[in-house]
Amino acid sequence: MIEREYDVVIIGSGAGGGTVAQELAPLVRDGKRVVVLEQGPKLEDHEFTGRELEMSADLYEDGGGFLTADGTMTLAFGRQYGGSTVVYTGTSLVAPARVIRRWSVPALEFSDIERRSQKYMTQNSVHYLPRVLINENNKLFAEGCARAGYHAEQFPLNLRGCKGSSLCNLGCPNAAKMGTNRVQLPNAETQGVEVVTRAEVTRLEERAAIVHVTEKAPGRKGLPSTWEPGEYRVKARTIVLAAGAIGTPALLLRSSVTSRIKSVGRGFTCHPAHILVAEHDRPITNDVGHPKSYFLDRAADEGFVLETCMYFPFVTAKNLTGFGEEHARFMRRFPRLQMILVLACDGAVPQNRITVDKAGKPVVHYTFTPPVVKSFVAATRAAARIFFAAGALRVHAPEANPPAIDRRDSYRVDDLITEEHFLPGRVSISAAHLMGGCGMGRGGTSVTDSRGRIAGFPWLRVADASLFPDALEINPYLTIMALADRVAEGVRNELGSLAETADVA
Repeated sequence: MIEREYDVVIIGSGAGGGTVAQELAPLVRDGKRVVVLEQGPKLEDHEFTGRELEMSADLYEDGGGFLTADGTMTLAFGRQYGGSTVVYTGTSLVAPARVIRRWSVPALEFSDIERRSQKYMTQNSVHYLPRVLINENNKLFAEGCARAGYHAEQFPLNLRGCKGSSLCNLGCPNAAKMGTNRVQLPNAETQGVEVVTRAEVTRLEERAAIVHVTEKAPGRKGLPSTWEPGEYRVKARTIVLAAGAIGTPALLLRSSVTSRIKSVGRGFTCHPAHILVAEHDRPITNDVGHPKSYFLDRAADEGFVLETCMYFPFVTAKNLTGFGEEHARFMRRFPRLQMILVLACDGAVPQNRITVDKAGKPVVHYTFTPPVVKSFVAATRAAARIFFAAGALRVHAPEANPPAIDRRDSYRVDDLITEEHFLPGRVSISAAHLMGGCGMGRGGTSVTDSRGRIAGFPWLRVADASLFPDALEINPYLTIMALADRVAEGVRNELGSLAETADVA
């Protein structure tokens, strides 16, 4: 086994890991050694082709098909240089003050989260898109909301030079999305932080990470690792876990040195989601322009958020309920489809958790609670009203039986869309925005404090969405960065103090 030694090892390169890497980069000038270990590859710009099946295989864990233990929900998360910041749409919202207050984490204030979030909004060029880049799918949503009595809001997006390819979920082919792969990681590398790709951390030891580096397989995308393939023991004064809400708990659970940390894996939350489509009497522009420009926030009142979206034929077909002619009918009219993404806001419950199997692979246990089902139904009813108000001829609603609702029945959406028709396994549910598993707090139910420190492990920190003690009502991107900024600040201060002590001695 090859031995390496660093002052700081950061595991993961997404919103958490990329942020920590950038914020610790000044330590390199002081002689410290900092490395980021990323399980996935680093793709070159020309490799972002926008081809659906090809890119899904290279960007997502299990090609985007990672399933919960019972197979009723797909979990989407990235596995490459930049993590999930490469494959999300760029929506950049500050966490609601009510959520941070509800978390009740000692020494964590909304004003601090807001300040740090705004720092990264500036750094990542977050702004509102001009109307010329807003496609008809988005405009129909805004118009439908207004006519149905709802208030649509425009998303701020972290883009620079968007050309409206609408391929955000497959990695922007125009290098316009300002994820950590475009901003924080290059900034860190410029200052001397080392980033090693194709480097999977298989377990932790006392102040060390055991790493398996793989070579690039023939025909696959991405650059080869800068380290030779093989097994490594990477020693560190400090290890920062930023492998995501699934990766970080799983790593702790399969490592004998940390496997007995109380509450690891508990409190897993996400935003269960499904796509709704509606057919219009003419083609509408959906696959040009930015796909996600507007949203409807009903999280506080009804437990859901609606967002504009554009998904490609394979994912759309998977999300439509049923088989046969009715399914084929909607797919033949793909150019006429308006789309809305329904996000249910869940909460931490005991049965939703992360474990590992005998091989150490993560297993996600998830149950759709009655409040989540109620939110899905309320959201689908609202979306149907918006579709019809925007002029749709028929709506596909998975919580209706049959799922196709014609315009002549639009007045009956409350009767047709019901909780009894929400059947896990029949309704195609996917989730991004994976959160929890190493929740912040105080006492027996928490894993870390507000700075990501785990009691009894002074060398170990957590800096990703697994820190969330409960669900967030919005895309967690900026909140992860804000929390990671806090973690990096603590590490920076600690290592600086140790250096001063050594100098005095």
